[in-house]
Amino acid sequence: MREHCILTTRDFTLLEAILDDPFVRDTRLMPVLRRKITTAIVMFRQDLPENVASLNSRVTYRIDGARRDTRVLSDDRMTTAIGMLLPVTTLRGLALLGLAEGQEFVLTNVDGVEERILLETVHYQPERAMRRKAAASAQASAQDCQRRGPLPVRNGRDGRF
Repeated sequence: MREHCILTTRDFTLLEAILDDPFVRDTRLMPVLRRKITTAIVMFRQDLPENVASLNSRVTYRIDGARRDTRVLSDDRMTTAIGMLLPVTTLRGLALLGLAEGQEFVLTNVDGVEERILLETVHYQPERAMRRKAAASAQASAQDCQRRGPLPVRNGRDGRF
């Protein structure tokens, strides 16, 4: 099967901005950035599958089948306690962005050693949370309408005026 990643329009735009950044030109990020951009399937946030890692997702991953870690994929502007975030401006963060659970990405790390990164679990995905919140709001609104019943119509108006 052909290598691919699934990115939201926002994540894809972020990768393009990193690619255009003159300070990134001579780093090991460039080949990984190009791979991500050329193999990307881009979709709207609301269409992103729930098992795909997007920006601000909390994920568990393995390095070379051994070391396991859980982090939040972030951009460089976020600040929090050390060890919680994995910026997408790092090789591992970039590798995980757009992967689905069970998908692997192979890269050459800063020491010149090949690493195999496996995305095990997406614990939290902002797009999934957004959909669930919208669905709960729509359900609450529908229940509210059912509880109130139909509005009386008087002289062609709905009675609210």
